[in-house]
Amino acid sequence: MDNQDTNPNFLVKSLGETIQKQHSGTPRKPAFPISDTLRYYLTNFNRENRLPVSYNDLEQFSAAASLYDDDDQDTLWKTVIYDHVLVAKISEGLKRVYAIIKAGGDLSVIQHLYVDRIDYCEFGNSKPFRIRIVNSRNDNQDYFYVKKADASRIYGLELEHLLSPNRMHFITDGDTLIEEHIVGLPGDMFIDSWLDNEQLKAIRIAKELIKFNERCFVRLLGDMRPYNFIVDITPDFEGTQIRIRAMDFDQQSYDGRKNFYLPQFFKENNPLVGFCVSHIDADTAHQYQSEEQHLIARRMKTSKLRIKGLLESMSKDTLAPIENVHQLRQELAYHYKDDDFLKGQTMGGLVRQSLQRIYESKGA
Repeated sequence: MDNQDTNPNFLVKSLGETIQKQHSGTPRKPAFPISDTLRYYLTNFNRENRLPVSYNDLEQFSAAASLYDDDDQDTLWKTVIYDHVLVAKISEGLKRVYAIIKAGGDLSVIQHLYVDRIDYCEFGNSKPFRIRIVNSRNDNQDYFYVKKADASRIYGLELEHLLSPNRMHFITDGDTLIEEHIVGLPGDMFIDSWLDNEQLKAIRIAKELIKFNERCFVRLLGDMRPYNFIVDITPDFEGTQIRIRAMDFDQQSYDGRKNFYLPQFFKENNPLVGFCVSHIDADTAHQYQSEEQHLIARRMKTSKLRIKGLLESMSKDTLAPIENVHQLRQELAYHYKDDDFLKGQTMGGLVRQSLQRIYESKGA
């Protein structure tokens, strides 16, 4: 990996010069149906489960009111209301869904829970419902999401589960997707309020940005602007640890532009990139890139059969227009100086080739 685009010197020293040239907006991506091969995979690895409530059930609300935050700003979510005939059934069903995703279906965990609020966002690709669950004994609250199932999003969730340090808890049932809430500060909030916090070590932020950038690029997860990832801040005995992790997977392997899969190139991430440039040198950046590649290769080895099944399904599915596939394979072939990418006929095939390079080069 010695050409300009992959050289850590380019990563660290030149991003500020190029980031402003990239994407001012992202067109809405269509949803792709779950194929028979993907459904087989989901069933085989316990991702498919019969659910008492579907996405279509939640669409039957009778009224909605805008939801505002503590600063009286519109959150773009709407709190929805159901008529008395549906509300009891939906609430009970959602508590059972919570038991499935949190406790393997053990209904004893929901005895003291109630559904406090159901919010709906019509602007996201998946048009999600956000469910707030509250424990009546201690007022502790938790969230999960009900979304329209989209094959590319499911592939993104599963790749995150298998190839990143993060575990993803989700369930599908027909055209319904249930996702656990990912805890952390939204990236834009972190940039605005935490980036210069003296309690955080600058080098740890820079390290995590480089590793996150590498994870997204290797598996072709796109559109990682600040509102599509979170920052997990964990106190440790020697300072505070940082982890950046994706929370939106709608743009898994869809766009034809290579730079769309590198968070460093979004102008919204410019403060993070500039922070990274000022606190880390090229040799150290190369070290962190290599570390993350070794970790990805190791995770592939420990989940070899599961990765194989997922990529076989993904390589057969249509996840993007063919012109996007052709553009991306050309750009990746040039980027890596590897004509094997030109053989890719689907986005899944390009992901498989990208991961195969890591697996082979890191001696897994």
